[in-house]
Amino acid sequence: MTLNPQEYEKLLPEVRTLVNNVVQKNMGDSMLFSAGTDTQIIIAEAIKYKPELPCLTMHFTGGNPKDTEYVKKMVAFFKLNHETKFFGKEEVLSNAPKVVKALKKFDPMEIRNSMPVYIGLTLLKEKGYKSVFTGDALDELFGYPWQFHLSEEEFAQKQKEMWAEMGFSSKPMAESLGMTIKAPYLDPEFMDWAKKLPIKLKINMREGVKYGKWIMRKAYEDIIPKDVIWRPKAPLEAGTGTEVLRTYFNDMITDAEFKEKKQKILAEDDVKIQDKEQLLYYEHFRKIFGKPKDVYPDNGGIQCPYCKSYIKTKIQFCKICGAYPI
Repeated sequence: MTLNPQEYEKLLPEVRTLVNNVVQKNMGDSMLFSAGTDTQIIIAEAIKYKPELPCLTMHFTGGNPKDTEYVKKMVAFFKLNHETKFFGKEEVLSNAPKVVKALKKFDPMEIRNSMPVYIGLTLLKEKGYKSVFTGDALDELFGYPWQFHLSEEEFAQKQKEMWAEMGFSSKPMAESLGMTIKAPYLDPEFMDWAKKLPIKLKINMREGVKYGKWIMRKAYEDIIPKDVIWRPKAPLEAGTGTEVLRTYFNDMITDAEFKEKKQKILAEDDVKIQDKEQLLYYEHFRKIFGKPKDVYPDNGGIQCPYCKSYIKTKIQFCKICGAYPI
């Protein structure tokens, strides 16, 4: 759907004023910076008040981070006080039990996505920072690319379901380190505005390509370089390079050992392990918390057929082990 400029032009300064307000109200003393649309926009406003705001980008040495080129452009354009942290396999292994403990789950995608954030938080804490900007919630409020094919009615329903259950791993991880997450998009003022926006302002076309966060990008395309603000969406694991962790640990355990452990866990804990990466996280979870069905007993929700945790969910997703659908 092509929008007439009259439908959105008056809204653009309102968007910038709103973002400026919520950034000021939720000011952090440091930032985890991916150069995704969410953090690009926050930093554009935050440096008006803190020009030397420390920005940290996470880069997994075993992967191919999609964020790198956009980070470089943003750092050069805004002259950011920026550092890239390179982390590898050993840091992932040493921090895995800490992430599992903070999140109280062993969902591989959640742990994989959370790992660079946790390592970043620990580094910022070591440097003496206590509060950290994140771009949490913009995707949930504006929609994901995998929802682009839905009808307006289906999209609206999926958004409501997501809003009812959305949570962000950055918060419990920061709390476990004695730190505070500053998430401007979770400010009630911003959330109320975003939830009321027409879908055509959230998802629309530009030069033949469909984009999410459309009105946000449009509001900042004359402030942030166009090739950066209109960059494609990259999931956190792709942006930081941790997507390779899906198979990265396969050489740590033989197929025979994996089969044996998988069968033992099913027999003793009644938990179905899906792959070697999940096994790594589950062993930490089991040692720290115990069996999932004892940690998450019947609460009137759905029992996950894979890990036997009880979950209150309308989106058929197990927040503990990552199984879908349940």
